[in-house]
Amino acid sequence: MTIIAFIGSVFSPYYAAARARGPADPQRFCAMNAVIYGPGGRFSLTERGAGALRRDERSLSIGRSQMSFDGTNVTVDIDEIAAPIPQRVRGRVRLTPSGFTPGPFALDAAGRQRWWPIAPASRAEVAFDSPGLSWRGAAYFDTNAGDRPLEDDFSTWWWCRAPLPSGDAGVIYEVERRDGTGQLLSLAISPGGEVEHREAPPPTALPPGRIWRVARPTRCDAGATPRVLRTFEDTPFYTRSEIETRLFGERTRAVHESLSMTRFTRPWVRMLLPFRMPRVPWS
Repeated sequence: MTIIAFIGSVFSPYYAAARARGPADPQRFCAMNAVIYGPGGRFSLTERGAGALRRDERSLSIGRSQMSFDGTNVTVDIDEIAAPIPQRVRGRVRLTPSGFTPGPFALDAAGRQRWWPIAPASRAEVAFDSPGLSWRGAAYFDTNAGDRPLEDDFSTWWWCRAPLPSGDAGVIYEVERRDGTGQLLSLAISPGGEVEHREAPPPTALPPGRIWRVARPTRCDAGATPRVLRTFEDTPFYTRSEIETRLFGERTRAVHESLSMTRFTRPWVRMLLPFRMPRVPWS
């Protein structure tokens, strides 16, 4: 399961069109993305206008969905409609971080794009009534912020996060910038939030997405071979997968994501997005 709150949605064709006409207020393009994988899975990403957005230091609401922090837990209440087949997506996730990392990493030389793995070794309780399901398990909590569109600064990026048997979270984040430079972060993060920079494993590659053939670069310990267990998302510009790999000497399963901003900027790709990303501008 994945939940993402967007303010100034980086993947919004509506936001891109508004920026092409001049300065655009990101609050007019917000969405609560909730995706459930597996049998009965559902995908919701309805974009809304500024009237649907409410936020303060401890809470964020977009439409009928909201996130809040009580000092211990992050509670997310989802009430959305899936697309392209309309189905209710309604339930609650309670995330309990065991500790917080110190702060964000700059992904570009100018510091315009930032990533903060807030609590990558968390626990979550999930209870949904539509579809009916519940479980408990490991969870990951991060945030990205940027001062300009991702496609202006990056060609590609990929990352993976793995719960390690030692209790740490292994996180690798690698970007290729438009200017030809790159950045590689190879981190082991303890449950308490302590960040240790580790030597990055050597690069390798997973098979590309089966349908849209988006590349899936990764890194894995020497002598081991990663493999794709499940592909959750296979889109024209993005993949999300579960992989089996070995990081920092430990065998594990990881969530892997790969993004091609070059593909994303193609007009034909942006024409496809409204089928899965409807907009309710008056909300």
